[in-house]
Amino acid sequence: MTKKAYPLRISADVLAAMQRWSDDELRSLNAQIEFVLRDALVKNGRVKLVQKVLTEVVENEEDARESDADGAGE
Repeated sequence: MTKKAYPLRISADVLAAMQRWSDDELRSLNAQIEFVLRDALVKNGRVKLVQKVLTEVVENEEDARESDADGAGE
């Protein structure tokens, strides 16, 4: 899956709340924002559930690769 960079203007309060939420769920802030947006898209019928599941599987595989790479130097 290709990722596209997008500058986001967001209030400091919302950003802090998203950071706390992402910490609670052991996700990066970026992954949490993407998760929330994807979930809203599915709930509002903007994308199909299959696309959401496939995206989450790819995301989890990427997280696992990053964890393996981080642990390789220890």
